Amino acid sequence: MAWRQAKWPEPIIYELGAPGRIGFLVPEIEEEIKKYVGEIKLPDKIKRSSPPELPELSEVEVLRHFVNLTQMTYGVDNGPVPLGSCTMKYNPKIAMEAAFDPRVTMLHPLQDERTVQGLLEMMYLLERWLANIVGMDACTLHPAAGAHGELAGVLIIRKYHELKGQIDKKKEIIIPDSAHGTNPASSSMAGFKVIEVKSDERGNVDIEALKAAVSEATAGLMITNPSTLGMFEENIVEIAKIIHEVDGLLYYDGANLNGIMGYTRPGDMGFDIAHINIHKTFSSPHGGGGPGAGPVCVKDRIVDPDKGIKLSDLLPGPRVVYDEKEKKYKLKWPGPYSVGMLKAFFGNVIPLVWGFTYIMAMGPQGLKEATEQAVINTNYFKKLMEGVKGYTLYYGPERWRKHEIVYSAKPLADETGVNAEDVAKGLLDAGFYAPTIYFPLIVPEALMIEFTDTETKENIERYAERLKEIARIAYENPEEPKKWPKNTAVGRIDAVKANHPRHVTPTWRVYRLRKEGKLGLLK
Repeated sequence: MAWRQAKWPEPIIYELGAPGRIGFLVPEIEEEIKKYVGEIKLPDKIKRSSPPELPELSEVEVLRHFVNLTQMTYGVDNGPVPLGSCTMKYNPKIAMEAAFDPRVTMLHPLQDERTVQGLLEMMYLLERWLANIVGMDACTLHPAAGAHGELAGVLIIRKYHELKGQIDKKKEIIIPDSAHGTNPASSSMAGFKVIEVKSDERGNVDIEALKAAVSEATAGLMITNPSTLGMFEENIVEIAKIIHEVDGLLYYDGANLNGIMGYTRPGDMGFDIAHINIHKTFSSPHGGGGPGAGPVCVKDRIVDPDKGIKLSDLLPGPRVVYDEKEKKYKLKWPGPYSVGMLKAFFGNVIPLVWGFTYIMAMGPQGLKEATEQAVINTNYFKKLMEGVKGYTLYYGPERWRKHEIVYSAKPLADETGVNAEDVAKGLLDAGFYAPTIYFPLIVPEALMIEFTDTETKENIERYAERLKEIARIAYENPEEPKKWPKNTAVGRIDAVKANHPRHVTPTWRVYRLRKEGKLGLLK
């Protein structure tokens, strides 16, 4: 039976309901609170002159609207989401229940520390667990996402060189050509010039190219290991030595930590700084712009021996400490050598509680087994795809992969005109989430696939079978894949039109004015 996604002619919520219709009444303020707070008088200058144009719906209309929308979406609770590098593994519901406990969600960021000792103990333990997992000495839970953690990391590199009085010459960050796009972006935001080095035929950093790029201007190197090609960097110890010889710092992009966790640690490879994605590796949800967490950990490398400054003194945001004398957990706010606050308050606590629950449930052996299963899944899929016409592997095709694998659909595109985007649409049509396509940039017609540890053997086999079926259809009737997807709530869109700034519709008001002919496209 063919897979079909629900397709409702669902309007946006502003087009539903009727004036005066009510679905929920906000409770009146209790008399006790009125008595305590007194009458609240807002200055006229901040009062609205007219009511907000909010949708007016009954409860059942709201419920049906969002149920219809959820039936037209796809997530990890529906099926595999093997979106390479930014993948989504199953999010255990016990962790969600803990993270959304009202005793966590209803806390105020300015709440007295004495009233949140349990939560502070969890964060204290989480810092230490993460430091142990990545082989570092100290962590901060402050950054709000993985890319935010990257920015924190390169700001630490910058501060390190400032405190050593050498920032005038330390101007460059080296980044491999297989890196995540956020690495060069973070480096540029921190004021560094980005120097790209190429990969060799086995998918490692080209050591001779690296040596040619390194100089006294090198402030550091950012690298993810395993790489976005899904392969372990075989020369990482030599790379660390080369960078440290010019007093550069080695930064670990922790997006792919789930490919090595429990087997080796960035701190043992020579890394000085590491960020960790709580999503994916530690199971909190990813994507959708929701609150994230990107803890950053460091080796306690000496920065200034005379002043006693260590790399941990440069960490941003508040950290949790335990006061032995008072037997209490406390927040330690950034000191004079810290890169400071990167956001308001402590950090995004909900995903951190999620990750804490996951780590506690798995234990050290369970985390190691999660890595094993992720790597086994990747290589089982690699075995299923061996010799399939239309797809090929660049960079060390004979090598085992870690957490993910990047196939190229270039042979298929060259021989039939069916490209990586068409393949992705064909996967959607069979009830799968599409892979990351056209990334990393060094692989033409890239299909980046990551099943993680939580996907079933049967689904991996179905996915491989669908890729083979797509190739067969492409060679028999290359026009057919251009019509995909047919079974999803939304068919193929005009990607150029959808991405063009002229068509950006930021608000309901803009949408309505355009519909009424009172506002044109952006110029």
